[in-house]
Amino acid sequence: MLRRPVAIIVAALVAAVVPAFALAATVQIRVEGMTRTIFGAAQPRVDARNPLEALDRASLAGEFYYHVTTTSFGPYVDQISRFPAAGTSGWVFKVNGASPPVGADKVELKDGDIVLWYWATFEPSGAGPKTLELARAPDGCYLARLQDDKGARTAARGATLHVDGKKIVSTTGRTCLKKHQGLVKATLDGAVRSNAIR
Repeated sequence: MLRRPVAIIVAALVAAVVPAFALAATVQIRVEGMTRTIFGAAQPRVDARNPLEALDRASLAGEFYYHVTTTSFGPYVDQISRFPAAGTSGWVFKVNGASPPVGADKVELKDGDIVLWYWATFEPSGAGPKTLELARAPDGCYLARLQDDKGARTAARGATLHVDGKKIVSTTGRTCLKKHQGLVKATLDGAVRSNAIR
């Protein structure tokens, strides 16, 4: 007689647990620190349900420290690596180039999403730095673009592309390179470093 109630309880437990695992998405992640890339210049993939969980997976893979404090608004990442948040500087995130209006534990990720955690110093107006995005274009060319908090893109005029120990300044945001071996990355004063691609 006990078999049926036990079977019902087990089925209910499985139903409660399985969806949590089924919701994990395969996403790309990068963590940009104050002075250098902390994790994932080439944006490796992790399985995570939200950006906070993606950061946790990255910290395990990259063996870097992060700290979360509990606030009235929910969990807040107040330190990554050796840099704690202070004053108008701290850690923020974007998903697919845009800053969500909710906490990192509240954004439901989908397969293929790109998560970026980065160090930001905010202006008195509340605006943070723009982030750089690097993409391939035809004929061995690369597009460097700036993204604001809403994900809107503009050409990153004056961005510097770094490849094989060389620096090439792009006047238009589009740069064509000769053959090269290493990854290409872009920087621009006042903006968060780009992803690295071949």
